[in-house]
Parts: sequence; C-alpha cells; structure tokens
Amino acid sequence: MRTTLPPLPPRINLREVGPRDGLQIERPIPTADKLGLLELLVRSGLKRIEGTAFVSPRAVPAMADAREIAAALHQWPDVQWSALVASEGGAHRALEAGIRNIEYVVSAADGHSHANVKRPTAESLAGVGRIADLVHDAGGTCEVIVATAWDCPFDGPTADDRVLHIAREAVSQGADALCLGDTIGTTTPLRVVQLIGAVQEIAPSIPVGLHMHNTRGAGLACILAAMQIGVVDIDASIGGLGGCPFAPGASGNVPTEELVYLCEEMGVATGCDLDALVTAAGFAQRAVGRELPSGVLKAGGRPGAPSRFPRRQGIQGAGTS
Repeated sequence: MRTTLPPLPPRINLREVGPRDGLQIERPIPTADKLGLLELLVRSGLKRIEGTAFVSPRAVPAMADAREIAAALHQWPDVQWSALVASEGGAHRALEAGIRNIEYVVSAADGHSHANVKRPTAESLAGVGRIADLVHDAGGTCEVIVATAWDCPFDGPTADDRVLHIAREAVSQGADALCLGDTIGTTTPLRVVQLIGAVQEIAPSIPVGLHMHNTRGAGLACILAAMQIGVVDIDASIGGLGGCPFAPGASGNVPTEELVYLCEEMGVATGCDLDALVTAAGFAQRAVGRELPSGVLKAGGRPGAPSRFPRRQGIQGAGTS
C-alpha cells in the first residue's frame, strides 16, 4: 500500500494578493483599514504581498488610494511589495510611488481583454517590452500575469497556443517571471499540469507561478498538482477574498490560511503563522462586512496540532459589521 505522495517542494514562495485582488471587487473600505490588514498580514510572516493596483479609479474605485497605500509600505522593509498595473501609465505611477515589483496583466482571451482593459490581447502583449524597460531602468522586476489562461467568461476555453504565444513574447520582451491565472475558477488539476508544463518547456529560465480562483472548489487540488511538478510561486488571498470585476462569475481566490494549513500539515514550509493568518482573515471579514468563504477561518487549525510559531497579538480596527 502506498503511504507517500509524489515529491513536494520543501517550501513554497507564497504571495498574498488579498489587498489587491481580494479588495478590488468590494466596496471601497477606509485606507486605515487596508493598512491595518497589511500590518496583520506582515505579522503573520508573509514576505511577498501584492499591496495595491495602479489602475483607473473610475473602473476600480476600491484601488483609488493606491498612492497612499504605497507611501506607507516603507514601514515594512522586509516584505517584497508588488503592485498590479494594466498599462504603461499605471507602471509609471507605480514606480513614481516607490513600487519596484510590477505585475503587468495580459488577458489570453480577447473577450476578457476588451472587458478588462478595453483593448485586444495583441495590443496588451505589445506593451510588455516598454513596461519591462521602465521597470528595469528603475531597478525593479516585471512579472507578466496571464489572465484567463484556461477559460474566458466571454470566449469559452482558451487555446493553449494563445498562452504559449504570450509566454514566448513576454519572455522575449524582458519579463522576469510569468504567472498563469485561472480567472473564473474553471480549471482542474490535469489541465493545470499540462499547461504549466508546456509553459515551463518554452520558458525554462524564469519562474512560472499560479494564481487560482476557487469558484468551483478545485483551487487547492490544482495547487497541489502544480506543486508536484515543481511550482513554488503561488498566490492566495486572505479569507478567500477576490474576484475580477470584469469577469462575470469570478469568485474569490484560494484562502491563504487554507493553503498554509495544507502545506504545513504536509511538511511544506510557508514561513507563516496560521493563527496570525486567521486573525487577519477575521479582520478582513469585518472590514468588508460579509462572511468570507474560508473553512480555516470558520474552523481554525487542527485541534492539538503543535504551533511552529508563538502566538501574536492582534490589532484594533475594522469595526464594520
């Protein structure tokens, strides 16, 4: 009888995306509450956090305070902060605000690209080189996020060739990393392994990450399958917050605390304190004023399981109910 799983990486490189992807579809919350959430996320041990997005405040009003958020991040110098942009102008604004790790989104499907950024995929892809040059000149890194990598709410299944073309072009234009996004939460483990494997073959020299939405409950299964083929750069969102305002049917990301629970129970290090993450998820739930989908937020960790970290005190705030 088999008693072990296929090999897993000893550690994952977890990126928290709740402050951006998680809050972008919510009604705007006070900047002070965002900063309170960021503080709790930092206290949990997270070392990579997507702090905000430099996008149109008319299109995404929840991100209108991006400059104010960026101005506060210097108080946590040990964290690798990043911001998402959808245009060259957004990259300029992010760099001017002091962000040096830029994520540029390119939708693999034209339907989503038109809905999200009002231009076709080819036009977005053509901008990678200019944005990468800007970021590199400022001493930063440019990651290309490939949205709707598996399916699009408007165009249906995304052809693998479209994703592979974007990957080739992005790397040739200077992208430092790639991340495949399951924007509407439709993919399954086999599809994840097949597409990531194909991207790794054509871009063997740069990291390929994974950004899962948990719309149909398969997010953790897909992440586990990806980890088994060596993927270590993985996004998650506190409490399961998240969704795309321009993709009908998109729901929240895989909850950070659920991913950490899974990894730590399987011997894969995350560097995070599960109790502190649950505290942060509770804060986020109060801030947005609705119940979040995280099972670990509701149930906590395994009873009696030894903690690898000392308990930490929470902070006040997020009085919204």
